[in-house]
Amino acid sequence: MQRLLFESSPLFIFLCAVAGFGYAYLLYKARHTWSKTVNRILFALRAVLVFFLAVLLLGPVLKLITNQYEKPTWVYLVDSSSSLSEVLDSLDREKLVQAVNISRKAIQEQGYETILYDLSGNEINKPVFNAPASDLNRGIQHVVNQFEGRNLAGIVLLSDGIYNSGASPVYAPVRVPVYTLGVGDTTARVDLVLKNVAFNKVAYEGNKFPVRAQVLLQGISNQNVTVSILKEGKVVATLSKDSQSKSFLEFDFQLDANQKGMQRFDVLVKGLTDETNLRNNATSIFIEVVEGKKKIVMIAPAPHPDIKALKTVVEKNSNYEFVVHIPGVEETDAALLKPGAAELFIFHQVIDLAGKTTALFQTLYKNNASVLLMIGGNSNLRQLAAYQIPIQFESLGGQWDDVTPVVNSGFRDFGFSENTNGIFARYPPADVPFGKFSWPASANVLLYQRIGSVTTDRPLLLTWPDNNRKLAVLIGEGIWRWRMNEFADTGNTVAFDELFSKLVQYLSTLDDKRKFRSFPLQNEFSDAEPVVIESQVYNDLFELVYGNTVKLDVRDDSGGVSNYSYVISPGGARYRIGGLKEGVYRFTASTVVNDKTETVSGQFLVRAQNLEAQNLTADFGLLRTLAQQTGGTFYNAEQINQLATDLQQVKATSLIHTDETFNQLINLKWVFFLLLALISAEWFTRKYLGGY
Repeated sequence: MQRLLFESSPLFIFLCAVAGFGYAYLLYKARHTWSKTVNRILFALRAVLVFFLAVLLLGPVLKLITNQYEKPTWVYLVDSSSSLSEVLDSLDREKLVQAVNISRKAIQEQGYETILYDLSGNEINKPVFNAPASDLNRGIQHVVNQFEGRNLAGIVLLSDGIYNSGASPVYAPVRVPVYTLGVGDTTARVDLVLKNVAFNKVAYEGNKFPVRAQVLLQGISNQNVTVSILKEGKVVATLSKDSQSKSFLEFDFQLDANQKGMQRFDVLVKGLTDETNLRNNATSIFIEVVEGKKKIVMIAPAPHPDIKALKTVVEKNSNYEFVVHIPGVEETDAALLKPGAAELFIFHQVIDLAGKTTALFQTLYKNNASVLLMIGGNSNLRQLAAYQIPIQFESLGGQWDDVTPVVNSGFRDFGFSENTNGIFARYPPADVPFGKFSWPASANVLLYQRIGSVTTDRPLLLTWPDNNRKLAVLIGEGIWRWRMNEFADTGNTVAFDELFSKLVQYLSTLDDKRKFRSFPLQNEFSDAEPVVIESQVYNDLFELVYGNTVKLDVRDDSGGVSNYSYVISPGGARYRIGGLKEGVYRFTASTVVNDKTETVSGQFLVRAQNLEAQNLTADFGLLRTLAQQTGGTFYNAEQINQLATDLQQVKATSLIHTDETFNQLINLKWVFFLLLALISAEWFTRKYLGGY
């Protein structure tokens, strides 16, 4: 549909007509050599031309309204997980696919569009029932989001009602009706399900570690249930219990961590005679047995809440042991107060005014131990330089400033979450010595001091390397208030814990000076995803270089070796290995750096996903509830023809999308050519008849 709009009053069109008629009259009122008929034609051409030119001066705009009709769409969402292939043979699956296609064709004849999706949000032509997990909620929400603002009539969900990933679809809001088609076997089976195995991923060599196996009992009563744990095919522990009338049993084991490295243990529930599904009776767990915990020793002259705040953060990491030594209050083993006994020493209130920790400081500071120094109200600021601490204050009047932390965006040794500064800005102030001070030129500032709303250039927390160790200084005390305030504001202490856990990890870890590094992106991978190995090569200035060929040898549990090779490039530092089965793998990566072969070794584990075999009993109750809550209807697989019939009764209402465009008439090409045609016709006629 088109409409002509004017910037001025349409009444001016009459003036345009008068102008065109008047101009033509003045031009053609005199007698000419041609006939009256020709004169009238020329008169009309000139009148129309002048009229159109005058109208264009009024700035007319052509409004074009275009309507597009979008047919309503039914999305057939197919749960293509492998649990359906367990209960339906290939012939039944083929019949099911054919029935879905017939149903789609039937409603297409009523004016609908139909699309077939799987739960991963992919449009498919034919479902292949091999997905390792079922996330019904994610599949439905993907369809709803994909069709936001579009003419989605509804969703037909074909599923067994079993979800083993994500949230329940019953509690998610859906704006369209969901018609559910129940497929599978709802018959209760006699089944022992190894529902969960709880264990610590890290154990320490020479210790025992707990393992708890949780077994779900279905259709079983008064039978003996046996759970065994195997290592390298040999039984290392066995427990048996009478099921009685219980539906859930727990088996607690204490195993020995007697071999360092990644260790695999197989947990097995002995099957019953009439049990049909044995795939959910076993799983494997992987325990990393390490030599011992890293020791972090806090030395302080007196108790202080800052110590408790740091202790809480450090002890969240099971790889660290936090030891506190307060002379005369809480003393630790003297062996831990010697150089080399700990990965990091923390001195609180250094150099303390009472001198309680000064002797220990002198011993440990001079022996290349990594040290975190915390300066507070009981620190002797005059003595810092005397004990070779390169922090020197200009003012020693005993005054203190109230400051809050600001992350230095230029700090590169480790990173922070995006909203960290926003959380830090709400922290209560810490107490720091007043005035200017100097610090090492080689130091990296981690936190700056903010006084009120002004961020200063004075550091609050800084680090610097010193030979083969790392040093850090926290200038101030009262950080315990930061942690308490963050918990009061947000219900957690993520920002505070991230700051100090990364700081402790950074200080307690020696720098890696190797010119070739190769490592897996994570210690544990699923067999449904590729294993990713990243390699890095450095020159003498420890700058990343590219072009090196990396040879990668991967060895599995049975001793089989797979060989790979790739070239490191700016976008290709990572190598992906797919198709690895469950197990512990050890790899060796090598490359040539400066005519010398550099080699790196490591290990990773691949864990099998066995979610679909855990439960094969269809849950039609969930599908009924979902359909009822969204305004849809539940159907059995045998009622798929009835589903198509019912959907045909739903009136197909197209959605109209209106698009409006505005074009000034003077910019339209056809207007130009029309005016050109008028003036050309008049000019050629007059020329031919001798009028020029």
